Amino acid sequence: MVDIETIIGAIRRGMIRISDSVDEEAEADDLTFDEIFSSVLHGEIIESYPVDKCLILGRTFIGNPIHTVWAYNEENEWAVLTTVYRPDPTRWINGRERKMQ
Repeated sequence: MVDIETIIGAIRRGMIRISDSVDEEAEADDLTFDEIFSSVLHGEIIESYPVDKCLILGRTFIGNPIHTVWAYNEENEWAVLTTVYRPDPTRWINGRERKMQ
């Protein structure tokens, strides 16, 4: 299981990859990469997934929630940003907890 310090360390070392869809997702939600990376540096893991993936809740520069999904490869120590979005308030409570459907 990956922890947030591992993801932060990879970001600080510049050992990150960004999946192709992330550019479109960031643009659609009006997010900059500075804002996305900053949200991780001050964020927290709210869900862990199999195969060293996690969902991180962070905040924009004005305090709105951002979700990023990261994968981590222990062999080469690279973090991969696979998804970024602003959590839908109809599906999330304060960006932290999933609403019961």
